[in-house]
Amino acid sequence: MASNFLYSNRDHKFIIKEWLDGEKILGLKRFRDVYSMEDVDGILDQSLRVCKDVVAPTNDDGDRIKAVFKDGKVTLPPSFKHAFKYIADNGWGASNKDVDGEGSLPSLLYGAVHEYMIAANPAFVAYLGLPGGVATVIKHFGSQEQIDFFTPKLFETVWGGTMCITEPGGGSDVGDMLTKAYPTEDSKIYKIKGTKCFITGGDHDLTENIIHLVLARIDGAAPGTKGLSLFLVPKLWVNEDGSLGEANDVATVGIEHKMGLQGSATAVLNFGEEGVCRGFLLGAPPDEKGVGQGIAQMFKMINGSRLDTGHCALSVATVAYNNAVAYARERIQGRPIDNPRGSRVPLIQHEDIRRMLLTQKATLEALRAMIFKGYYYVDMLNFGDDPEDVRKAKRYIELITPLIKAYSSDQAWLMITEAIQVHGGYGYTEEYPIARQARDVKIYSIWEGTNFIQSLDLVFRKFGLDKGSVFKEWLQEIGEFVKENSANPELTRDFAMLSQALKAYQELIATVFGYIKANIRLVPLYSTRVLRVTAEVYCAFLLLQQALAAQEKLAQGVGDTDFYKGKVYSAQFYLRNIVPDVMATAQIIKDYDTSAMDIPEGAF
Repeated sequence: MASNFLYSNRDHKFIIKEWLDGEKILGLKRFRDVYSMEDVDGILDQSLRVCKDVVAPTNDDGDRIKAVFKDGKVTLPPSFKHAFKYIADNGWGASNKDVDGEGSLPSLLYGAVHEYMIAANPAFVAYLGLPGGVATVIKHFGSQEQIDFFTPKLFETVWGGTMCITEPGGGSDVGDMLTKAYPTEDSKIYKIKGTKCFITGGDHDLTENIIHLVLARIDGAAPGTKGLSLFLVPKLWVNEDGSLGEANDVATVGIEHKMGLQGSATAVLNFGEEGVCRGFLLGAPPDEKGVGQGIAQMFKMINGSRLDTGHCALSVATVAYNNAVAYARERIQGRPIDNPRGSRVPLIQHEDIRRMLLTQKATLEALRAMIFKGYYYVDMLNFGDDPEDVRKAKRYIELITPLIKAYSSDQAWLMITEAIQVHGGYGYTEEYPIARQARDVKIYSIWEGTNFIQSLDLVFRKFGLDKGSVFKEWLQEIGEFVKENSANPELTRDFAMLSQALKAYQELIATVFGYIKANIRLVPLYSTRVLRVTAEVYCAFLLLQQALAAQEKLAQGVGDTDFYKGKVYSAQFYLRNIVPDVMATAQIIKDYDTSAMDIPEGAF
């Protein structure tokens, strides 16, 4: 039922107008003549209405009618087509990924718009976003001819797009992939042969063509990931004049029967069954050592997709939370524990329900703060006028990307379990909306590199960026913030908690670095927990920033006091109930336990 789309843009208005320096973003040369702070409310209000009226009604169809595979083709519910065209025609879709596009919104603003679309129908939104991601990769690495040939129709979503990495024999083992590319008489065109699976949007009937970004190894290139190249493989061949030609030997073998996101076609694709599949090489062929450019090129899209994946998780979990709050206010059950003979009261008046709701509220606001800090850095990286702003944005966005992807998707799943619990037995039924959110959200911890992979990326690569100076600078910023604000009378206890957590965290990092040298197997044993506590420290820092901003508004008496008080209480709850995990985890890692490695396989 589309009525489960309960959403508010109040937090986004706070983030853009009262916490992050939205004025600085809109004042950048790229945006200053197009948008101003006066436009923010209108954009957020209008986009939320569009998502409620146009996108949300498609969610039931996606779950009930689903993506259907028949006779080698995939069809989507009719309502998807109407919503897809409406969103694209009104400029809410892939065109916003075009850094040079006229009227494109900054990421800080479009992130909010995108969140409403995801929340309204998470199975639908990938069809809109993928073409822009493909076009961005082409624009960054392609020849001018390829840019002119492909990107306009991708940004306009006349053509769809996909990212084809995974193969049936190897999920995360990208270097072992078997898809091959063979040179032809035309040096720009290769014949492609192989199978890709779990391809989101791999086939559908929303666009006239689909451009697949396919990772493949040119025959004779080096083994492993370093030998891979990237190819643009149209579903239908595109003639030199831009018209569509014959089918390009890209066969849809089937679509996955998934736990959730039923309206999202996750396809198995065969390239070159008939030996005539052609693709355009992106960039240069492998060098004399057989080293290709494919992985570096693909990561241009993957890193953006990791931010989006974390944001998808947050969006779905927020719908569950909003429904849990509404249900807790309406459902009359039980009597107060201190007045057992009194009248029955709404669930929201019971202590444990309030704990569950505030756990969700504080955690989801923490995730949103982290994600929108990421979007702020993306805008600065792409459009910053000050070289120092650009430098910092480049360093910090790399560091926090695995946090955004992994911590958000792990916590979103847990928060939805809390929303189910608030609903009691009704939460376990399909008649209430939370079951769908649970089914939909779980994929995000697996997409775009599992969360374990994110943790290894954090420990082995991100901590060492620029010889460790990025990580050191990042920690120093948090430490200075704590020192500057530790005397805040209302938040003294909370700044003390962050100070304690920061100290424990630094000891934890020293321990982990020691394990890298002494017993490297301990690192993957603990890396997911290292990522979690890294995110907890960072989220605590951001929530306290928000609490200070809310305190200012309360002192000014500007109204909306419940919202601003809620910001302070969210920060306090997170610091006092979640951040102690940092200290506990630091001790666990310090007193390492190898039983998971030592237990015989047969004992499982």
